[in-house]
Parts: sequence; C-alpha cells; structure tokens
Amino acid sequence: MLDFSAKPEGSMEPPRHTSVVRFGTYEVSLQSGEVRKAGLKVRVQQQPMKLLEILLERPGEVVTREELRSRVWADESFGDFDQAVNIAIAKLRSALGDSAENPRFIETLPKRGYRFIASVSVVDADSRPKRPEPAPGDLPATEPEHKLPGAGFTVEPKRRPWSMRRIIVALSLVLSLLILSVWLYRSRGRAPTGIRSLAVLPLDNLSADASQNYFADGMTDELITDLAQISALRVISRTSVMVYKGARKPLPQIARELNVDAVVEGTVLRSGDQVRITAQLIEASTDKHLWSQSYEGELRDTLALQNRVASAIADQIRINLTPQEQVALKNVKVVNPEAYESYLKGRYFWNKRTADGLKAALAYFNQAIEEDPKYARAYSGLADTYALMGDWQYAVIPPRRHSPKRRRQRSKLWNWTARSARHTTRLHSSWMASTGILTLPGKNSSEPLN
Repeated sequence: MLDFSAKPEGSMEPPRHTSVVRFGTYEVSLQSGEVRKAGLKVRVQQQPMKLLEILLERPGEVVTREELRSRVWADESFGDFDQAVNIAIAKLRSALGDSAENPRFIETLPKRGYRFIASVSVVDADSRPKRPEPAPGDLPATEPEHKLPGAGFTVEPKRRPWSMRRIIVALSLVLSLLILSVWLYRSRGRAPTGIRSLAVLPLDNLSADASQNYFADGMTDELITDLAQISALRVISRTSVMVYKGARKPLPQIARELNVDAVVEGTVLRSGDQVRITAQLIEASTDKHLWSQSYEGELRDTLALQNRVASAIADQIRINLTPQEQVALKNVKVVNPEAYESYLKGRYFWNKRTADGLKAALAYFNQAIEEDPKYARAYSGLADTYALMGDWQYAVIPPRRHSPKRRRQRSKLWNWTARSARHTTRLHSSWMASTGILTLPGKNSSEPLN
C-alpha cells in the first residue's frame, strides 16, 4: 500500500484503501503486484517491481541507492548490489518503454539514486469499471452463493444443463487448440525464414560510469568482426550501425533503413575484471524476439565470450558454416587484460577520425604494445593510426617531419606485417594439404608445390 504521509503541504491525501496508481498509460496494482498498459498486463520481474513500488511511494523525490540497498538487497555485498541495481533499473525501464538518455518515468541522478518524474495519480478502486455481465449464449459465469438469513450455512445455486450451442462452442475451442498445438510442434524446429543479413546495433553500457562507453563500443566491434567471418551472412558495417547509438527508433524501421532481415541488440556490464554480455536476436519483419542469452566471464576471456555469442546467433538462424568458420568461432583466445583495455581505448579514439582522436589512439596503441609486446592487434592499430595521421585530411604528421623513433616504428611494423604474412601463408598451405586440395612434395623432392 502506498505511503502518502510525506505529501507536500496543500496536496490532498488520497484514500488509503486505494492500491492502484496510474502514470501515463500505465496502471500499477500494488496489492497484486501487477502492471498494466492500456489494460494489457506487462510482465515485470520481482526485483524491478519492488523498485517501482519504492519509487512510487515518493514521486518527484530522490530515492538514494543506500535506501534501495537497505530495502531490497540488504544481504548483498557492495559490488553485487551495484551490479544488481543497475540490471534491475534497466529491466524496469525496458518494461516501461523508458530510456536513461531521455527519461519519461525514471531519472538517474549519478552517484545519488533515482527519481520518478512522471505525474502520478491514484485510482479509486471502487470507481474502476466492473466486469460486464455475460451476453446470452456465452459460457455462464459462476453464480454467487445464496446465504439463508439467520442460518449458518449456504445453499449452492442450481446447475443449469449445457445447451447445444455451448457444446458446439466448447468443441470448436478444443479443435482450434489442437490445430494450434500441431502447428507449433511442426514449426518448433524450423529456422527463422530467410535470415541472411543482420545488423549488430551498438551495445548499451549498463555501468553507471559513462567513461566505460569505449568498452561497450569495443564489444560491438568484436561481435561485428566475429559475425562478419561467416561468408553466407551479410553483416552491416560498424560505420553504418553506429549512427543508431542512442537512437530511439522502432527496430523494424531501423531494419528497413539498413535493409537487413534481423537485428542483434544487447548490453554490456563491466564490474572490475568481470564482464557480462547480454544479446538478443530479433526478426525484423515481425519484430519477433527469437533468442536471448547472457554470458559472463573475466576480462581476459572477453574474446571467447564474443565467439560464443556469434556461434549462438549462427546456430539460431540455422546458417551453414564452413569448416574454417567453425574453427574460427571456436578458437578460444586469452588476452592480456591491460593490453586489451588499452587497445579498446585506442580503437575508440581512432574511430573518432579527428586529429586529437588520432593522437590519443597513438598513445593507447603504444601503451598496449608496452604492456604486451606480442599483442598483434596493437601493432595493427598503430599501423592504421599512422596511415591516417599522414593523410592530408588530418595532417597530424607532416610527410618530411617523421622522427627517427617513428621511422623505427614503421620499420618494426613492416617487419611484423611481413612475418604475419609468411606465417599465414604457411598455415594456409598446411590446411590445403590436410584437405587434399594441395599436394606437398616429398622430403627430398625438388618438385614445386602443385
């Protein structure tokens, strides 16, 4: 039951027997714990519902994170509570169609708490519309019991025999359910129709720290890269999907603009060295939710988590993978956490394509190399940065003013690229030989490779 004792002066205190609160098109029954939108029930989990009840107790006022912790997560540690409250608020916003960037209902006050900002009214339970009387021919509702005056017992109402019309209606309903069950059984293992292109929308950063946006963008890049390895699947580029970061457009509209069959969206939550990635696959034409899953692990295992997400998506859309693609998606890579984080920051600033961004990217890629001299991706990012810094559009490095240090770095990058190319050639030749495509000569043979 709502506690309206802390109302500002001059406001009318609503009747305390009322347990239904209305805001916008939503109604919340605090007695039954149900949320309805325009009369239709909206599914809200237990902890998000508890948060909504607490926020509705004092609309317009700040509810601190400490209060939420004491009332909902009293037994949780600080780290577990911080992660749990972020997830619960995100689920509550999703159920209410709200957003953190442009809130209509729940406003976030960084490092303080949350505030319910929508106009709240109380609905008198006695004035709510009653259930209509059944029309003639409908299945009869249960008749109320009749109590004899002065007696201590009740008399059951007379049971009416079913008419032929009601029997026909019941049989038709049973037949319809049987047909629906057969259709669902046959289509249960059927793949979503015609998903041969998809777009990975920018993953949302669920942490309260906005400086972690680089990490969410990096996870988006990794997932796009993994899915782009599937030759039978057309994956929209990062440049095309990043324009939808923070956009509040319907998913079918985004899919039409990008000309794709399906959309992948999700969230990233990082707490120290722990990472949670949640992804969901949505069919564009019907806006139908096809699949959703969460993956957790340490920061050093992030690439393996991304591979698992990509493999699960490929399995859901029943797309055929070549043996090489299967090996690539199952390849478990462990990275140095510090070097990987520096690399993600470098890519984040590199993608800004500005002079200041390229300078910051150069510093982070060099930092990643110092943290792990064998980290190939850091050298690749360094090469990409130098390529743009010498471009006339950015003019960060004039062509004739390269320092000896930069010349040594370019020479090192060239040697690293050449070794990588030779290594790739040897691996490719070995694979072709193992599959019978390529015939290797004998040990002492002087024959060239066929």
